[in-house]
Amino acid sequence: MSQNLKNLEKFINSELSSKINKSIVENNELLIEIDVNNLVEIVQFFKSNEKLKFRQLIDIAGVDFPDEEKRFNLVYLFLSHENNNRIKLLIKIEPGQFINSITKVFPSANWMEREVFDMYGIKFKNHPDLRRILTDYGFKGHPLRKDFPLTGFNEVRYSEKEKKVVYEPVKLEQNYRNFDFESPWEGTNYLEKIKNTNKDDKKN
Repeated sequence: MSQNLKNLEKFINSELSSKINKSIVENNELLIEIDVNNLVEIVQFFKSNEKLKFRQLIDIAGVDFPDEEKRFNLVYLFLSHENNNRIKLLIKIEPGQFINSITKVFPSANWMEREVFDMYGIKFKNHPDLRRILTDYGFKGHPLRKDFPLTGFNEVRYSEKEKKVVYEPVKLEQNYRNFDFESPWEGTNYLEKIKNTNKDDKKN
């Protein structure tokens, strides 16, 4: 498999030499890094080239590196059923930078790009319907960014009465917070106390 990926890497680099920033085979996976402006052209090449035949888009994944100038990585995963090969395409982008949508090449990218937009705030040009897909339409922020707060002061729920999603202050139920402090995770000393108490009862 590794040699097969090496051959695949050589072929892609020979065909797209000026458009490949970096390629690496690691852990039986081939990763190709490119500039954002070449994305659609290279994706089309991967799909249409008769030697590659990467005709299925598996996923589009985002990664956040808040301390880097090009904060976000987008990783596109493709599969060739005919050749039993997988490939990862990587682009690095700055906050606020727009990415060309690949929905005209792979229609299945529609929901994947919407998810990346929802979770990271990355926007795609020429997307047919770029709306949130996992959070509510009025939701503020992007949950998979590293600077997104882990807790907040508001919660959302669907109101049957109002027939819509509503925001309201967080309510922490305290009913189940009255812990028995002589519980197993406090250690087993309390068992010794019970044993001694039983012994005293028997003597009496």
